Amino acid sequence: MTLDELSNAMPFARLMGVTFTHATPDEVRAEMLVREDLCTTNAILHGGAAMALADTVGAAATVLNLPAGKGTTTIESKTNFLAAGPAGAGVTAICTPLHKGSRTQVWTTRIERADGKTVAIVTQTQLVL
Repeated sequence: MTLDELSNAMPFARLMGVTFTHATPDEVRAEMLVREDLCTTNAILHGGAAMALADTVGAAATVLNLPAGKGTTTIESKTNFLAAGPAGAGVTAICTPLHKGSRTQVWTTRIERADGKTVAIVTQTQLVL
């Protein structure tokens, strides 16, 4: 799958403005501008938007590792929020594998600000369908 195909494959990711910048079976990266409509009070990235970004890159990473004809769905996700993502700034999601099995895959996504500060760390489990 090309970066453009990944960016266009998920309507909700398009709505959020997610753009994939790197995609291999062992690492997926995507960027997203923290827009006002993705924020909570005080103009900071809403936790749900951060989780949705991580879910998007984790699903994409899984897809890159699936056998032909298989699909995936998220069955578990855990997020630690560590810093604010301010409106008007971009964030980058970097997703790497913890486990790539035939029935499940587990991915860790680190969401960072441009200054390198970690906004959130998400660990998710994807079921292979």
